[in-house]
Amino acid sequence: MNAAPSPLATLRAMALGYAPRILQGRGWVLAALAIAPVGITLLVFTIMRLKGMEVDPSEPIKVFHEVIVKMMLPIMALVAAPAGIREDLEQRTLPLLLVRPAAVWAYPLGKGLPWVLWGAAWLLLSVLGLQLVGGDPSMLWDRLLAVVGAWWGELALLTLVGLVFKRGTLWGALYFFVWEPFVRIFPPFLQRLTFTHHIESLAGSRAAQVQANQLLAQEQAITHPALALLALFAFGALCWALAGWKLQRTPVGLAGSEAEG
Repeated sequence: MNAAPSPLATLRAMALGYAPRILQGRGWVLAALAIAPVGITLLVFTIMRLKGMEVDPSEPIKVFHEVIVKMMLPIMALVAAPAGIREDLEQRTLPLLLVRPAAVWAYPLGKGLPWVLWGAAWLLLSVLGLQLVGGDPSMLWDRLLAVVGAWWGELALLTLVGLVFKRGTLWGALYFFVWEPFVRIFPPFLQRLTFTHHIESLAGSRAAQVQANQLLAQEQAITHPALALLALFAFGALCWALAGWKLQRTPVGLAGSEAEG
């Protein structure tokens, strides 16, 4: 009997075998989500400059925080996460994976890595595109690291949520679009339980400040950029590990209720 492949070999085989799938429709939707905001911004700014209009230098910061970080990143994660191990769960192909003599816990990360790399490449290109409309060069590396770290963490979180809950996409959407937007009125401890806080700490800027009429608003917590970056990548690694642990405990022969949603 052949020995079971090592976890690294399993991870590599899963990633290489699944990589061509990202060049299908879902992968290009993901690319468009990352690029579209910057493309539209470039078009608008070009028209304004041709007409001799003044361009607000703060606009690239707003596009980065309000559009790329708060809207496109979560939507990209919601699009990509179901295409990973959750897809096998819904298509009843998961039992075929689980009976193979390999490190089962490596499957979620193995199928997720192509999406991590593909999404990160387009997000990096998107942030670099903002430089053409006046992005601060001194903060470029911080913003690049912020979007990559956030993408890694958000995709990992939704992969885990998709394995734990039948309606993982719904719970993920509630987290990103209900919990995250209220970060500025949370006490400091709760602020640190959001991607928004760590991205803003790392990128060194905020798109908006707490307004005087927000009576429940708390003082904004501050985290050192290095710690914020570490938190993003560590949280992502934890979620990938927990997703593997969850899959490892999933019984072979799934059918019906486990695969719905």
